[in-house]
Amino acid sequence: MIDTLKNHILKFVSPPKSELQEFLNKMQLKRYNNKEYLLKEQQYCTHQYFISKGCFRFYFINQKGIEKIINFGIEDWWISNFDSFINKSPSEYNIQAVEDAVVFKINKQDLSAILANSLELNQYFRMIHERVRIADQKRIQYMYSLSGEELYTTFREYNPHFVQRVPQYMLASYLGFTPEFLSKIRANKKV
Repeated sequence: MIDTLKNHILKFVSPPKSELQEFLNKMQLKRYNNKEYLLKEQQYCTHQYFISKGCFRFYFINQKGIEKIINFGIEDWWISNFDSFINKSPSEYNIQAVEDAVVFKINKQDLSAILANSLELNQYFRMIHERVRIADQKRIQYMYSLSGEELYTTFREYNPHFVQRVPQYMLASYLGFTPEFLSKIRANKKV
């Protein structure tokens, strides 16, 4: 399974074999069952996680007690609460498996040591974080500029795997809809 991570890294950069192996040796395998938490609110996020198999949701519960999904993570994606991880603060978010999952995790100390000694792996993480930031900016732009139906259509076009993979109420939360509104959009589109 570690080959999934190795191949993902090699799609972006070509580190020396010794640096890559040192990094892979620091990764720890962890399995999660559906609905099991990788991180709960008020816990400290001490690792970054590479998803080898499965799907996670990254969410918080607002003052009205409603879950608000900020993001999803699937195979070949990294997931973490960066505020908690970097600032060593209690998490305001939850990360929960949406299906059975397998991740590789690395703690901050090991990651920092690896990145301090490997230009290629440092570049890999920079590229991954840039892509995440771009996706987040696009999502915010779409949420402010598109109608609900346009937002759903755009999301479905760019992320067809999510529409079938995550429960409708989670997709609605991620898009900023009520489940009923999403049902109406889907019924109108006969999807």
